[in-house]
Amino acid sequence: MLAKANRITRGADYRATVRRGARFTGASTVTYIRSNPDSDVVRFGFIVSKTVGNAVMRNRIRRRLKAAAYDLLPRYTSNPGDPAGVDVVVRALPASVQAPWASLHEELSRASSRFTSRSHLSKGSVRS
Repeated sequence: MLAKANRITRGADYRATVRRGARFTGASTVTYIRSNPDSDVVRFGFIVSKTVGNAVMRNRIRRRLKAAAYDLLPRYTSNPGDPAGVDVVVRALPASVQAPWASLHEELSRASSRFTSRSHLSKGSVRS
């Protein structure tokens, strides 16, 4: 379970992350990741619309995505040189209902690694 400090709770934060964040598309999720200089924690938010299924399916997908996010939390917090926080919003696609947990975890992990490599490249190009 994600701690309250690690959850996005305001609609404005969801909108800012979706509009200004880097987008990573997978087979069953779309992940938006944005550096948040106003915060020093990693926060996750989940969007599971009615197109995914009924309430039982939506809640099951949300719980599976939260478990995957909890496993990936140390990956984001392991950069001591980067004090800025990170906001991550995961949008579940209808295909996520049939996706196994390992597949969802892999998609979030891949998005995380692509974002960290992209942010390190952009920081390196600024220093040069």
